[in-house]
Parts: sequence; structure tokens; C-alpha cells
Amino acid sequence: MQLDLESRLTNDHHQSLKLWLRMLSCTTKIEAEIRSRLRTEFGITLPRFDLMAQLERHPEGLRMGELSKRMMVTGGNVTGITDQLEQENLVVRVPDPKDGRAFSVKLTPAGRKAFTQMAEVHESWVAELLQDISQDDKGQLIELLSQMKGHLYAREEKDKP
Repeated sequence: MQLDLESRLTNDHHQSLKLWLRMLSCTTKIEAEIRSRLRTEFGITLPRFDLMAQLERHPEGLRMGELSKRMMVTGGNVTGITDQLEQENLVVRVPDPKDGRAFSVKLTPAGRKAFTQMAEVHESWVAELLQDISQDDKGQLIELLSQMKGHLYAREEKDKP
């Protein structure tokens, strides 16, 4: 078995660092496989898939700034991705009813259909990649990571001015 970075840490290293590196390496490995499969199977990038996923959850559309915030990328990146998807008739920009100077982005019917197909296949890929982990272990991991997420959000709230 090949040693990864977190396995090479000595007992002198803090256990939290080892945990963080282990989570990061798992996430990176899964993400790389999903990126490759999306490109091969659908000719789409992960950021484009992610933008469509955000819009699928919000059929009323999202403003560019909100998309940027939700995807944790710059506004310029969102604009570029939106331009590409709009050229392919997968999304459309519509005037924001609350602010005539702003636009919301929505999936087109073709975009909704394409995303639904991709999302079903994407879900099966994730299930395949994690199939060797028992249901009990998955449940335990979900619970532990939920606790961690709660602690991190609580810390964030506590640190706000």
C-alpha cells in the first residue's frame, strides 16, 4: 500500500492535522474522478455542472453575485461559465424583477433536462466510489462530520464582531 501524506505524519504531528489531510485527500481523489467522468461522459466541466446544480435548486433563478458566493468563485468565473452555458442554450439571463439593472440566471428547459440526466449519473458515480464503505460506517462518518460542521459554524458565529 502506498503511503499518502497523512500516513507519513509522525506521532509528533497533531491529530487534527492528520484528520484534515485525510479528509482533503479523500475529497481530492473523488473530485478528480468525478471531473474526469463528467468531461468524458458529458463534455462538461465540474464548475459548469456545479453552476447548473445551483440553478436546479433555485428554479426562480439566482443573481450572478449569489452564484459566485454559493460556488465560492469570483464573479468573473461565474460570468465566463454562464456565457458558455448560455451559448449552449442551457441557461438564460433574465431581468431581475426586484432590480431592473440586475439579471438572474435560470436553467432553460433544455438545461433542466440535461442537468437531470447528468445528476442521475453523477449520483451513481458517487455511490460507486463509496460502495466499499458499509452503511453503518457511512452513517457514523456523516454523524461525526455533522458534529464537526456544527462546531465550525458555532466557532464562526462566536468570532463574528
